[in-house]
Amino acid sequence: MTSQTTANPAPLGLMGFGMTTVLLNIHNAGFFPIDAMILSMGLFYGGLAQVIVGIMCFKRGDTFGTTAFTSYGLFWLTFVGLLVMPKMGLAEASPHAYMGWFLAMWGLFTAFMFVGSLRYPVAKQVVFGSLTILFFLLAIRDFTGNELIGTIAGWEGIFCGLSAIYFGMAQVLNNEYGRVILPIDRKKPELKLAAAA
Repeated sequence: MTSQTTANPAPLGLMGFGMTTVLLNIHNAGFFPIDAMILSMGLFYGGLAQVIVGIMCFKRGDTFGTTAFTSYGLFWLTFVGLLVMPKMGLAEASPHAYMGWFLAMWGLFTAFMFVGSLRYPVAKQVVFGSLTILFFLLAIRDFTGNELIGTIAGWEGIFCGLSAIYFGMAQVLNNEYGRVILPIDRKKPELKLAAAA
């Protein structure tokens, strides 16, 4: 009787998070407005895909992955709802100050997740550390109305998203080739691939 191995779902979640985060923060950096492209990515790849990955992590007994991917998937779905519901006449638009509290709460959540990420490779720490900074920068932007802080947050968010893309692709390529193609931890290059998620 052969044992069945379960695929690592984390790269899918990281790509959904990373690509959607890059696109939204290109907007935050001032390059283009929020449109159907960003909203669709938020609904499907950033939102639905990450929720599915969170469920897959649950089945693998991965508490950190379940909490992270499900939460950030639901963040994207909530974010799209915050933008779309007022347009549909279903709710009043949230003032910037209220959005500041929304983003600050996500920053607090992510700060705790960053502490948890310290048990994992450096690449994972970079994702959660830069995301913590991003949420707090966006919260400060909404509390103060400072456009410069918003632009800085946009560039920092692009970095955060790219770091997630790198971490996801490193896991895929390292697994496929059975050796380190893209390093994820400067201290433990020989780290088992399954532990990276």
